[in-house]
Amino acid sequence: MSASSTQVEQKPKTRNIGIVYPGLQPPEKTCNDKKCPWHGIVRVRGIVLVGKVIKARMQNTVVVEREYVVWVKKYKRYERRRSRIHAHNPPCIAAKEGDIVLIGETRPLAKSVAFVVLGVLKRGG
Repeated sequence: MSASSTQVEQKPKTRNIGIVYPGLQPPEKTCNDKKCPWHGIVRVRGIVLVGKVIKARMQNTVVVEREYVVWVKKYKRYERRRSRIHAHNPPCIAAKEGDIVLIGETRPLAKSVAFVVLGVLKRGG
């Protein structure tokens, strides 16, 4: 048998990041980013959140906003709050403004960045 006949097409090498979430798939593109959880050396630990990308103007960084409700005991009502989180955006994922993304906590990657985008759950318009 020749070497070319036994050669099998291989998918791009992606790591198992250990996150099971409905709709989360490894990216089809590959990248050389060392801060990418799928192709680099960054590990995901801590909390995993879902949010909407509000800004994508920085290089490889996005601002993700998430809304949540808090019970106010004095008024016996819920109030809506929101927080903005800076997250690293690997080139293989390339989330844009309006996308619903899944982000995971990592070690500090920059002064204000301690999360990384794991995948796009829904593309925005």
